[in-house]
Amino acid sequence: MRLQFVLTEVLQGLRRNLSMVISVVLVTFVSLTFVGAAALLQSQVTKLKGDWYDLVEVSVFLCPDGSTAPTCAEGEATEEQIEGLEKVIDTELSDVVATTYFESKTDAFEAFTQLYPDGYQGTQLTEDDMQASFRLKLVDPEKYQVVDDVLEGRSGVEVVEDQREVFEPLFLALGRASLLAAGLAGVMLLAAVLLITTTIRLSAVSRRRETGIMRLVGASNLFVQLPFMLEGAIAALVGALLAVGGLWLAVQYLVTDWLQDSVDWVAYVDVGDVLLVAPLLIGIAVLLAVVSSVVTLNRYTRV
Repeated sequence: MRLQFVLTEVLQGLRRNLSMVISVVLVTFVSLTFVGAAALLQSQVTKLKGDWYDLVEVSVFLCPDGSTAPTCAEGEATEEQIEGLEKVIDTELSDVVATTYFESKTDAFEAFTQLYPDGYQGTQLTEDDMQASFRLKLVDPEKYQVVDDVLEGRSGVEVVEDQREVFEPLFLALGRASLLAAGLAGVMLLAAVLLITTTIRLSAVSRRRETGIMRLVGASNLFVQLPFMLEGAIAALVGALLAVGGLWLAVQYLVTDWLQDSVDWVAYVDVGDVLLVAPLLIGIAVLLAVVSSVVTLNRYTRV
């Protein structure tokens, strides 16, 4: 009987404040869409780092003829210098470097002719124009600085380059986009909280006579406040489900069906990631609705 009464009150409240309820649904939908987008962007950055950082290498370019680097004052790197660098890598960097590949000038020229059979920007280079190098695959790509500290400045080494630098601008852009989405989500969540508070307050004020009668017959605070709390929670829950549905459609049709078919060498977020984010969005929506309702109802319905 009590449950039926509560459900009846909830339905009546939703019907009386239908326009405000729709506003709560829409604002919650927009705000949680931004929250979900921020979470998915962060997940995308993590996927890209996991895949690409496993592929990147540290390139140790050896001194060519004519280099102005201080370590190349003796000219092109000699066999003794190359052997010395191999020994350093095998001993001092054995815990950091997973695999080592030496690319001679001949190897570099073969790779160049495969990539640019007609020359680079109209210029046909020769084997003497190539530069020998060591390609180091690290156990942990984040430990590039250890390699740089050991090899940079050694005789025969012109420069040590980390290929991660190629990807960092992309990761930085995605990270900033994620922060922007999170900031917009915060503003919209604040708007949702204020709108839920206003909706509950209007509903409570319009039904003061009913709640007063319930107080006279001995109803508890929870029993009086529960219909109002459920109204806010239902509206927020609907908004959260719409946000999850919108993100699911966006990922399925824009990422999986379109972007992944166009650029298939990148690991993208998928609908599974959306399903992982869904409980977070639903939890945020219900929590905000309940907390906003309790704070408001303690002022307007509590004895």
